[in-house]
Amino acid sequence: MTSPERILIIEDNEDLAFGLRTNLEVQGYEVLLAKDGAAGLNLAQTDLPSLVVLDLMLPKVNGIDVLRKLRASGATIPILILTAKGNEVDKVLGLRLGADDYVTKPFGLMELMARIEALLRRTPTTPGAGATVYRFGGVEIHTESQAVSRGGATVLLTPKEYGLLMALVSRNGAVASRIELMREVWGHSSAVISRTVDTHIAELRRKLERDPARPRYIMTVRKSGYRLDMRAITY
Repeated sequence: MTSPERILIIEDNEDLAFGLRTNLEVQGYEVLLAKDGAAGLNLAQTDLPSLVVLDLMLPKVNGIDVLRKLRASGATIPILILTAKGNEVDKVLGLRLGADDYVTKPFGLMELMARIEALLRRTPTTPGAGATVYRFGGVEIHTESQAVSRGGATVLLTPKEYGLLMALVSRNGAVASRIELMREVWGHSSAVISRTVDTHIAELRRKLERDPARPRYIMTVRKSGYRLDMRAITY
């Protein structure tokens, strides 16, 4: 019998945490709760959950620091952050530090559940079978190990950043719309499109392009989406 997915909720609002736990357990998940950032960080590192739901406004250790420490330790588990309405800075910072998605408070329970399910079922997209190495602009992508480097130095990509990069590679230079990328990488329908794709593209450019403000490889196609300039790709 397969063990249930384990979800860690780091949230100091006890009513909200209890409600989330109840609904997730009804769906068959195992749920761990932490009321502050220090306890949550410890559970994330010792109990190895399948996914973390992380509030950013936490006592003892705030959510941003929890996120930063988890990613710095090499943890690749999906992390969904909960942010305050209108706090754009926290959303962008959270995604930049390695969060895979975010939901803004107040949020609908069905939307949150859909995003959790999408993060748990999605795996990085790889074009074709077997090990392949893609190269462009000093960047190397090793599909077998999912390792990425630039100029010989390792580039740490979050699971969603890697999935987004491979979704572009797999199209062989064709344009991918935001809707297609949301569905393919995040598992979201068009009804819940956000600026998540744009933010992750900006992060990929920051990590992989020589001049992120003037990208040569990860290109924007106005009013359409994004494409990878395959003229620069070698295998």
